[in-house]
Amino acid sequence: MESRLYKKYIEEVRPALMTKRKYTNIHQVPKLEKIVVNMGISASLEKSAVDDAAKELTAITGRKPVIAKARKSVANFKLRQNQPCGCFVTLRRDAMYEFFDRLVATALPRIRDFRGVSARKFDGRGNYSIGLSDQTIFPEIDLDKIKRQQGMDVTIVTSAPSNSEALDLLKLMGMPFAEK
Repeated sequence: MESRLYKKYIEEVRPALMTKRKYTNIHQVPKLEKIVVNMGISASLEKSAVDDAAKELTAITGRKPVIAKARKSVANFKLRQNQPCGCFVTLRRDAMYEFFDRLVATALPRIRDFRGVSARKFDGRGNYSIGLSDQTIFPEIDLDKIKRQQGMDVTIVTSAPSNSEALDLLKLMGMPFAEK
C-alpha cells in the first residue's frame, strides 16, 4: 500500500518540479532517497540509557534501531572502544514517507514557539539535517515512561544535486520552512 505522501509526490510534486525546473526526463526530478534518525547517548550515563533510547526510537520510527559502538577510546569523553554510544535507524520507501509525513504534520508543529525550520541546514549536496532537542514531540512517546530528555538528529537524503533543488522538493512535500 502506497503512502499518502508518495501519492502526493507522484501526482503533484513531480509535475510541479518538472515545469518549474524545466526537466526533460522524469528521472532528473529529485526525490527522497532515505531518512536517517540518529540518537547519540552520553557514555557517562548508566547502561540502560542505550536500551531506553532504542525503545523510544523503535516507537517513533516503527523499525528496530542499530546500536552504534565507539570505534576508538577517547579519554576526554570517558569513552572506551566498542562501548555503545548511540543508535540509529535508516528508513526507505514507504516507511520513509510515513515518517516524513508524521514529522511534518504532527511532530514539528508540537515544538514550542515553532515558526518553521531553517532553510540553511543543507549540506551542499541536497541533503537536509535537522536537530530535535526533545523526543516528546512525537505522539508515539508516552510522557509517563520518559526517564530523561533525549535529542535526535534527522537527516533527509535526496537525489537533488544542489541545495536549491532540494529546497524546492522539500517545500512542495510540505516541510514548513521559516520565512525570512
